[in-house]
Amino acid sequence: MANAFEAEQPSAVDDAPDVGSITLAASSSNSQAEASLLSLEERFALVRSVGEECIQEDELRILLEKKPNPICYDGFEPSGRMHIAQGVMKTINVNKLTSAGCTVKIWIADWFAQLNNKMGGDLKKIRKIGEYLIEIWKAAGMKTERVEFLWSSNEINSRADEYWPLVMDIARKNTLPRIVRCCQIMGRNEQDELTAAQIFYPCMQCADIFFLKADICQLGMDQRKVNVLAREYCDVIKRKNKPIILSHHMLPGLQQGQEKMSKSDPSSSIYMEDEEAEVNVKIKKAYCPPKIVEGNPCLEYIKYIIFPWFHKFEVIRQEENGGNKIFSCMDELICDYESGALHPADVKPALSKALNEILQPVRDHFKNSKEARELLKTVKAYRVSR
Repeated sequence: MANAFEAEQPSAVDDAPDVGSITLAASSSNSQAEASLLSLEERFALVRSVGEECIQEDELRILLEKKPNPICYDGFEPSGRMHIAQGVMKTINVNKLTSAGCTVKIWIADWFAQLNNKMGGDLKKIRKIGEYLIEIWKAAGMKTERVEFLWSSNEINSRADEYWPLVMDIARKNTLPRIVRCCQIMGRNEQDELTAAQIFYPCMQCADIFFLKADICQLGMDQRKVNVLAREYCDVIKRKNKPIILSHHMLPGLQQGQEKMSKSDPSSSIYMEDEEAEVNVKIKKAYCPPKIVEGNPCLEYIKYIIFPWFHKFEVIRQEENGGNKIFSCMDELICDYESGALHPADVKPALSKALNEILQPVRDHFKNSKEARELLKTVKAYRVSR
């Protein structure tokens, strides 16, 4: 029996007309009316800056040249309170992508969270968390004119005849060991005892990319393996236009050796609705060894959150300690830190101040909106399951 997906429809990349100038979303809420013009190189630089790794840069450049509004796929499992890696970094990245003309489809993976036994598999709780996460992104300043929030259960049910044959074909064309190697995407490892549902998970996530007609997979480095699986699948079915993988940096936890911020570990995370005093205490206790840059979470937060948000980092200190200083780039800050001219006692208060400024609109929203306040109360009462 012929596979319906081998007769792949031409990608929009092939059909897109050549354009000399592209209307992009501006900084204001009325982005379409006040759009700015960016050159191809400016758009490429803006999109490329989102990823720590890009597979492949030449394909990305061609895509942006031929398609004014590429589709970027991003997704998340609603599985607990939102930390700054998921909240602030995603807001920064999505705003960059939409400013470059991209449409971002954010896949609210409620069924996936259920497959992965998050919230004990309670879909009602999972969906409530999804609502809470969307609420936070909007309060944090995500520009949503070119963002679509799509619930996986709703979308799959509405086009089940398209989705499930694709999932089955991906499963049929891959070995079990190849799929198990993708289990990192669920926060698992190959030695874990996986349920049958968790084995199915990578096949579904791979299918999502094609189901959403994504040109770009914009996910974290921890999702890289399944995105590579999607490109391998293109080779198998002879599909010319492969999804471009744009993998963003994973923000570490607050303590030494915590490679990834974990929403289930309060000692690892700064949550998006943490009060100012909580942020101050967490940063004060954070690992930040003098003169050591490698593995220093405080410096990582400055690099990946503060500089992209404010384009500067301001330190306030006494004259005898060097006086106030505004750093305009990360290289300058690293130079001072490694030499000892910039001390952890300087960095931590400045970092806390900057983070609190970013988070204040989110706090205000959850205090001023009764609906949002009740939503947060409900989510905080849930017990997070791994």
